[in-house]
Parts: sequence; structure tokens; C-alpha cells
Amino acid sequence: MSLVANTFLSDRSLKIRSKAIPWDGYQRAGLLDVDDVKLVQRVASSRDKAEFILDAEGETYAALYVRLLNKLSRNDTLQFILVLVGDFIADRDERISLFFDGTAETPYPSLLKLLDSQDDFVRLKSSAIVSTILPYDPQPSDQVVAKVLQHLANLVRSPNDPEGQDVAVQCLESVLRVAKAREMSWDAGEGDANASKVIEGLVQLLRAHPSPQMQYQLAFCFWLLSFDQTVAEQINARYNVVPLLLDLAKQAIKEKIIRIVVSTFRNLITKAPKQNLAAMLTVKVLPWLQTLQGRKFGDEDIKEDVDFLVDELKRSFEGLTTWDEYKSELATGHLTWSPPHTNDDFWRDNALKLTDRDREQLKVLVNLLISSTEALTLAVAANDIAQFVKYHENGKKAIEDLGAKGRVMELMTHADPDVKYQSLVATQRLMSHAWA
Repeated sequence: MSLVANTFLSDRSLKIRSKAIPWDGYQRAGLLDVDDVKLVQRVASSRDKAEFILDAEGETYAALYVRLLNKLSRNDTLQFILVLVGDFIADRDERISLFFDGTAETPYPSLLKLLDSQDDFVRLKSSAIVSTILPYDPQPSDQVVAKVLQHLANLVRSPNDPEGQDVAVQCLESVLRVAKAREMSWDAGEGDANASKVIEGLVQLLRAHPSPQMQYQLAFCFWLLSFDQTVAEQINARYNVVPLLLDLAKQAIKEKIIRIVVSTFRNLITKAPKQNLAAMLTVKVLPWLQTLQGRKFGDEDIKEDVDFLVDELKRSFEGLTTWDEYKSELATGHLTWSPPHTNDDFWRDNALKLTDRDREQLKVLVNLLISSTEALTLAVAANDIAQFVKYHENGKKAIEDLGAKGRVMELMTHADPDVKYQSLVATQRLMSHAWA
């Protein structure tokens, strides 16, 4: 597996390789023994020559690098050792496995400490190394995975550190291959103030109109996450990722972005159809997929995934009534200006249904109005409250009973003009109650 491709790390690594490290001085000070000094000097001068030595004596050097990280602490020396470790594992899966074959101590303790270094190179290079080796560990501990996820989440959510964000997303492409990491990154989003906020950070970056390469890397991370059952069931309800990924794919220049988004959608539908089919129908994934059916792709897997998704979405769509579509949209937790919201005939025919089963769907609508932070969802929800009150004889009382009247009035001062307007209309309806 390759280490991250980052210009800052590459340029600094070249400069660091040219520096002279006082290995003999460490021997005289008693920090290293004569054998370790001889070993490191054999590979320190030339990367090309080092490759032959490392191929022949991989186990010896895996153990050596762990000892060096444990024994030495001067910053320039640590930088050099990290460059050597990076050279040792880059694109050499068999060498990475040597850290976990039982013949050497793992480098985790030292690398995890270096994640908190004040030196940018040490912090980011150690991030790249620990993220690259983690998928090769047959039994990574919860403590190691949690520390790595927390660190990467902090980097991803640092808008003033673009290099750190770039490295962190690439690291997550590696770390999220680990099932435990996918599981823990989701659990960490449940509310622990000190926990990792990996997915939240990825969503923020996706919304920030990243470069095409970053778009692919982010989509790849969501694809990996979609293999986890719990994530597949809940990620759209919490983060509204289906429309985000759809917009990403629609604007994609590179075929590989379309491929990974389509594959992610397939995972979401396969693992959690009940939670994701409605969301995909609501944001018009089906028409977009149908346009893809007429295109030629270099990757045959895209066509197979597109055909599968079209069949599944068509089957689901054919069984839906307009009322079913509306309920499905409510269930996603995110509202848009789809036709039912502004259609008087829809509300005349269906307003009473919101109060069926102890006001089940009305409670969902009110909860969105109270809990959502999305301006679009709030505006549409306020509109629906107004429509409900207009077409339901006891609508005003039902809204007051559920505690939504105060929230509607509160939203009249919202910063978004559409939320403000729709809330004003709803308030007028609640106050006058002109039932049609």
C-alpha cells in the first residue's frame, strides 16, 4: 500500500535525507549500541542501495526502526527515522507485515506519541505511517484505533491546515479499510465530546467544493464506510449524504468519481434498503442513473451497478403513492421543495392522514421543525405546517398540542429569508385559522 501523496511531505523528505545525523555520537552517549549504528548507516546514505539490503534483511530492519523510535527523541533525528520507515513500507506490503509477525515490537507506542508532536513534518509523517500499517494488523487494539481516528478527525476538521486535511483524508482511505475503524468512527459520532468526529469532518469537506482529487478521496472514504451495516442504516438520516454524493457525481469530471459514488449507493441499498431507497427517490437519483445507462464507461462495473440500482429504484417507485412519497421524505429527516409541499390538491386529500395513528406523521413533521438546523428543511416544514392548518379542521389545536406554535413564531426571526417568510405565513394561519 502506498503512503500518502503529499507535496509538503515529499519535499521535506528529500531535504531531510540530505542531512547528516550524528549516529556515532549516539553510540558514544550510550543511546545506541555499535550494531544498531552500523545497521542504520548501511541504509541512511542511499535509498536505492538500501532497497537491496531491506529486501534481504527486512526482519532485522523492522526491529531496528522500532528500537530507534523508542530510544531517540531529538527532532531532526526523529524526522530522519520516519523517512527511513516510510521508505521501508512504501508499496511493500510484505515489509509492513513484518511489524506484526511476532518477531519485533510494534511501532505503535512511539508513533502514537509522535501524532501529538509540535513539528508539522513529524506529526503528518507519523500519521501517514501509522495509517498505512494499521490495515495489516490482524488484531488492532481499540485504544490504537481510537487514538488514530481522533487524531485524523482533528486534522480533517482543521480548515486552517490544508496540508493536514489532505494527509488526513488519504490516511482515512487506509484506516477505514479496517472494520473496527469503521465501526468506531460511527460510534464516536454518538456524542462523546472527546471522541472522533471523522464522518462529520468528511461531510464538511465534501460541502466545501474540494478539488477533483479530493472529491474522489472523500467519496472513497464514504464507500468504505458504507460496508458497515450500522453506518449504512443511519448515515443519510444523520448527515444527508445521498444528495451530497449525487451532486458530487453529477458534477464529476473523472469517471472514477462516478464509479465510487454508484458503488456506494449500491452498498447503501443492499445493506439498508428501508433507510435509503426513499432518500434516493426523493432526491431524484433514479433519473440521473437512467441518463448513465446511455453512456459508455471504461469500467464495466459501473454499468452493472447502474443497472442494479435502476431496477431496485424502479421497483420501489412503482409501489409508491404520492402520500407514500411524502412519508418517505419525512422519514429521511431532510425536506426539499418536491411537488407535494406546494400542491393544494395534495393537502386537501392528505392533511387528515397526518393525524392517523396518534398523529404519527404530524409528530415527525413537528420534530423536523424543532430539531433541524437546515434552512431548506425548516422552510419546507413551516410551509407544511401552514398547509396542514389550512386543510385540517382541528389543525391549529393539533399544532399547539405538539408544542410547535412557539417554534413557528421563533423562526420568524431566522436569518434565512425563506425560513422567515414561510414561518410568517404559518404564524398567520395559526393565528387566523382560516380553514378551507
